[in-house]
Amino acid sequence: MDIIYLQNKVREKLTTQRYIHTLGVASTSFCLALRYGADYNKANIAGLLHDYAKCMSDDVLLSKCREHNLPILEVEENNPYLLHSKLGAYYAKYELNIEDEDILNAITYHTTGRPNMSLLEKIVFVADYIEPNRSEKRNHNLQRIRKLSFSDIDLAVIDILESTLAYLGDDKSKIDTRTLDTYNYYIDNIKNKNRMDGNR
Repeated sequence: MDIIYLQNKVREKLTTQRYIHTLGVASTSFCLALRYGADYNKANIAGLLHDYAKCMSDDVLLSKCREHNLPILEVEENNPYLLHSKLGAYYAKYELNIEDEDILNAITYHTTGRPNMSLLEKIVFVADYIEPNRSEKRNHNLQRIRKLSFSDIDLAVIDILESTLAYLGDDKSKIDTRTLDTYNYYIDNIKNKNRMDGNR
């Protein structure tokens, strides 16, 4: 797949600020892929396309998902911006001819995460949070999470999920259950890993 072609298609869809963010996610995904031995071309593409449908209004996101028969959860109905991920994956497949399921899943779950993510999914999930254009003023943990991301990506996923859940607070209408399920999965996964390491 021609990266320049994809960059031009993405640039057509996004505001300048969102496009700058997207380039940051793509380059960070590339670097994380190199660090963890993932396919860096796939990481670059997934990072580049992760926000392909981001700059649509809530009404358009809802109507396009209905038009394409994409499932809409109650939390997505209440917070339509969450739909940009699955709609972006749909357009990546049917407009841009991206057939790789791992890339499509990385786009679909880059906002909420999901239990047992592939390495590529984790890479894009983390890259979206730590890319260099993110402001440290809005997240005092960002510098620490950036460092952690290149030493233990699972712990970085947990820290990002903790920050997200803390930001959403007690407003259940804004919390996607996938985010909570993902957090619980990785917390249990780390506990089990530590327990096994302790028994060696």
